[in-house]
Amino acid sequence: MQRMLIANRGEIAVRILRACRELGISPVAVYSEADASAMHVRLADAAVCLGPPAATQSYLRGEAIIAAAQATGAEAIHPGYGFLAENAAFARMCREAGLIFVGPPPEAIEAMGGKIGARHLATAAGVPVVPGYDGPDQSDERLLAEAKRIGTPLLIKASAGGGGKGMRVVTDLAGFTDALAGARRESRAAFGDDAVLLERLIVRPRHVEIQVLADAYGTVLHLGERECSIQRRHQKILEEAPSPALSPALRATMGEAAVRVARAAGYVNAGTVEFVLDPEGQFYFLEMNTRLQVEHPVTELVTGLDLVRWQIAIARGEPLTLTQSEIAMRGHAIEVRLYAEDPVSYLPAIGQLALFAPPTGPGIRVDAGLSSGDEVTVHYDPMIAKLIVAGEDRTAAVERLRAALESTVVLGLTTNLALLRALAAHPAFATGATHTGFLSDYPLEIEQPAEPPLEVVLAGAILAQHPSQPTSATPLRHDPFALHWRMGNAGVPVRFQSGDHALVAYTQHRGNDWTISVQGTSHPVRRVIQGATECVLEFGEKFERFLFAHDHSGNLLIGWRGNSYRLTQPAPLSADSATRPGGGHDAAGLTAPMPGTLIKLLVSEGEQVAEGQALMILEAMKMEHTVVAPYSGIVRRLPFAQGASVTGGVNLIELEAEEDATGA
Repeated sequence: MQRMLIANRGEIAVRILRACRELGISPVAVYSEADASAMHVRLADAAVCLGPPAATQSYLRGEAIIAAAQATGAEAIHPGYGFLAENAAFARMCREAGLIFVGPPPEAIEAMGGKIGARHLATAAGVPVVPGYDGPDQSDERLLAEAKRIGTPLLIKASAGGGGKGMRVVTDLAGFTDALAGARRESRAAFGDDAVLLERLIVRPRHVEIQVLADAYGTVLHLGERECSIQRRHQKILEEAPSPALSPALRATMGEAAVRVARAAGYVNAGTVEFVLDPEGQFYFLEMNTRLQVEHPVTELVTGLDLVRWQIAIARGEPLTLTQSEIAMRGHAIEVRLYAEDPVSYLPAIGQLALFAPPTGPGIRVDAGLSSGDEVTVHYDPMIAKLIVAGEDRTAAVERLRAALESTVVLGLTTNLALLRALAAHPAFATGATHTGFLSDYPLEIEQPAEPPLEVVLAGAILAQHPSQPTSATPLRHDPFALHWRMGNAGVPVRFQSGDHALVAYTQHRGNDWTISVQGTSHPVRRVIQGATECVLEFGEKFERFLFAHDHSGNLLIGWRGNSYRLTQPAPLSADSATRPGGGHDAAGLTAPMPGTLIKLLVSEGEQVAEGQALMILEAMKMEHTVVAPYSGIVRRLPFAQGASVTGGVNLIELEAEEDATGA
């Protein structure tokens, strides 16, 4: 194997690419037009454009990927995860084209490709499954009857699903029909298949998965477990190994069950068998992921095994040289997923990553697919990076995670850093009391910076006037001949807007010694070091480090003590803006939080709606988002018809407040 094509993008493509480099394999990238300058393209030996940004026209085009492999002389294709990784037809196409598919055989993918079939196989292998319904009759009537038999709470799951897509929790059978329709609709959009199964919802379970490796000669091993219980919208945000809930005996029992499932599927290569563990310690099979997992690094850090290297070795036809008794878990590892998304609503954010400064230090690993200057677009998952830490035990790993998150700086994008920090700091997480309802049981106090603190205002006042001097991070010396700018007795005014806060600072300086007045109080500041993205200031006897960048609009972005701030220097008021009427929310427009498709209108023009009432359903990034009324009122206008594509920020509905409509 001299050359490998990586049929993916983002951090997993970079991860596989680096493994290829270590093994002396030449990596080939594929990309969409939106990813023409992406990191995985920049790092590859060769790259082939697959088509427009939409995945269906690029990363999901199996024929184009195989053609790219043949054109570049690649002997193998690694699918990563997502896209075509669990597509049996694509694996078969690779085989027929004479290409090595770095993954399981298509027959194993088919055996585990649907949750319904996987449940049947696990049952035949003697592995317990969650009680429910997985029969062939998919009629609404039969599913409702089975739901009544199972009782609430229950879970509707897309058979072909993953990542929380096509999944609905039902706590009242009165809402079953709507939940079923939503699950089918989302599943059809994401997977092209709307078959579902029903399962009894196990309350406060843990999500525990077992990593397996299998070669082509009958050896199947398990590499211990990962716990992935902390989730939002059924998507994992934190994973750790080992699970704080498993005893050595339970670990061995679940590992043996995972091996039986893999053998029953005729599995070869790396895969993961997922279980749900109830509070009494009973485990049930959920599904098998026939690919590498996003969270594989935590297993690598506690076992010392490189899963991607083993994937490639198995694909080359090499046997596993390990025995089960030789595999041991040492220490503890935790992974968090850093997303470009709002930490409260979980809505994805898009835009330029103006500056990304990941943490460094002992026991810290960062798997990233983006670097400073790259773009997060609406077309793909908004993950920026995975941050993984390891320690000698769980306590050390949690402490290291907290410190690593505090030193992570992301400028230009809204991220879930505040959520991750609040999670890592929570006492229940520290004790290992985790389950899939963790974020519901423990509402986290997400501290988003409001008004910039004084230190940020002072730094902003300096950086606004000297944004890039000097260009290297070298100590600055006092310049006795520098001009001392004055404007009357106050100094040069620097005005900022940060959210709803208007800020003004008056600055005077001689060389690198500054006097800055804010709200009538003067503050002496010395600029010690300034580079292209870093500035160190001295406040009295205290040094503070700031990271900074500018976005596309020229706004000043500052990172300090784990938080990020956006300082806008407002344009002067025009006659138009000074006289524009304001106030009130009459005829307010509810805007689209991101680009998407308006898949369902739930109200009509002229209709009276109540506060909190669902108005419409927007699909974005293959997830459904319900737009609700922020107050009672009358729908005056619906600018878009059902099925319309909308851009981020457009008004989706004009809603006149109830008191304004009645003249109260």
